[in-house]
Amino acid sequence: MRTIENIDALSELVGQEIGTSSWMDIDQERVNLFADATDDHQWIHVDIERANKESPFGGPVAHGFLTLSLLPPLKADIYKVEGVTTQVNYGLNKVRFIAPVLVGSRVRARITIKSVEPRGEGRYMVCNDITIDIENNDKPACKAEGLTLLIL
Repeated sequence: MRTIENIDALSELVGQEIGTSSWMDIDQERVNLFADATDDHQWIHVDIERANKESPFGGPVAHGFLTLSLLPPLKADIYKVEGVTTQVNYGLNKVRFIAPVLVGSRVRARITIKSVEPRGEGRYMVCNDITIDIENNDKPACKAEGLTLLIL
């Protein structure tokens, strides 16, 4: 994980890719737990036998929103800013699910700092351009612009 000394140092990194997370396993247990948490038990995610036979992807796949939900831990593996007391997930500007994540795959994130804007006393809105890669796949799983409010 990269430690950035302060908000000014983060601002100097706008336009730069600042790091890549470690790989994270996407196993069937994770997919099943996500299905339970969200009540999304579509067969393409949780019925292994049927997905192996009928899925256009050749087997069960992770939910797109499961992939998206991994942004906080993947981002935390890439960088932190010293002096920040609180980070608030502020939302997303845009999200695209480009390639399916097959169960048994591994994913990681790459982040480019898109902008750092002051939002009042000791508050900064950071826009991260995030790509979630799938190991051994030319296409990424997801591209998103994530917004985080940093409070000093």
